[in-house]
Amino acid sequence: MFSAFPMTDQQLADLRQTYSQRTLTEADVQPDAVRQFRTWLDEALAAQLDEPTAMTLSTVNEAGQPAARIVLLKGLPEEEGFLFFTNYESRKGQELATSPLAAITFFWPGLERQVRVEGRVEKASEEVSTEYFQSRPRSSQIGAWASPQSQPIRSREELEQREQDVEARFAGQQPLPRPAHWGGYVLRPQRVEFWQGRPSRLHDRIVYELHGGSWRISRLAP
Repeated sequence: MFSAFPMTDQQLADLRQTYSQRTLTEADVQPDAVRQFRTWLDEALAAQLDEPTAMTLSTVNEAGQPAARIVLLKGLPEEEGFLFFTNYESRKGQELATSPLAAITFFWPGLERQVRVEGRVEKASEEVSTEYFQSRPRSSQIGAWASPQSQPIRSREELEQREQDVEARFAGQQPLPRPAHWGGYVLRPQRVEFWQGRPSRLHDRIVYELHGGSWRISRLAP
């Protein structure tokens, strides 16, 4: 344990944790990658981990510059993809319009697990987007209308004024209509890796790769 702050580079380098809770073998996993993910997600939920549906979404722009941010998983439609919602005009929305290939990463340190997903992203249907948007708290619906996500604004006061203007515009209306610039995406996985921490950094890594509509399962060296 270190009590001195700020830490030195050597103290940072010396921070490490031994992973020893569980194992992962080819015999443990299901033949379908998304079903296997659902099993792990259910275990993360049962363990009452903090933000178990939080995932890092990684995209690239037309120049190949990567960007990553945390978003929340909102569904596994037909166990064929990973559903999330955002502003289509945000940085990630613009990058997905340019390059629909993306990756998402889940990290559940309480279970010493990580899941990495790579695939192609497509917009969810308008019906799915509207149904979810109108199920959100009214304050979140207002926020989606008020915020020009990822765009520069002059001040916090400007944002709060925009919120008040939207409140006045939709006074007494519930639910609000979904703005055209907001909706869902589904990442259709082509590669999914399940990582289970093990002692001596000899972690278990089981990877699924989609070939001709079927998943091929193999083990990777840690």
